[in-house]
Amino acid sequence: MIPEILADTKTRMQRAVEAAKEDFSTVRTGRANTALFQKILVDYYGSPTPLAQLASLNNPEARTIIVTPYDKSALKAIEQAIRDTPNLGVNPTNDGNLVRVTMPELTEERRKEYVKLVRSKGEDHKVHLRGIRRKSKDELDALKSDVGEDELVRAEKELDVLTRAHVDLIDEALKRKEAELLEV
Repeated sequence: MIPEILADTKTRMQRAVEAAKEDFSTVRTGRANTALFQKILVDYYGSPTPLAQLASLNNPEARTIIVTPYDKSALKAIEQAIRDTPNLGVNPTNDGNLVRVTMPELTEERRKEYVKLVRSKGEDHKVHLRGIRRKSKDELDALKSDVGEDELVRAEKELDVLTRAHVDLIDEALKRKEAELLEV
């Protein structure tokens, strides 16, 4: 029973780390990146639809993203959704066939704001990891009557090692993103 709990915990923690990396990729840096647009929801015929399902995203130049909708009638809605997205600070242009988004240069002050935002997101993901650890510890404690004290102590140590390793992975991703944000 203990190995199943630890395996399940490891899987959930790996998913949490992947979610953290994905979340970090949505914070913009000085260069254009199509990952910034992955979580944008467009009001398409009354239902919020991810932009990636409505259009292809290309990155032809360092600071330009070209959004080519599959359905030309969604062009205005896509343009509006991009314009209304917080933390992007872009003004898309629509030429009737596609939407061109030019990313402005980031000021030093704005870069520091983004670093704070990324650190906050990183801390939120670490809290989530600790929540997974707590839930697994409770599951282990529920087994107290079925298994020996030594096995529980060993399992808790293994759980702590697992948690530390995944927190370190989030810290590494956070460091990389901070360096990317502060790079001029």
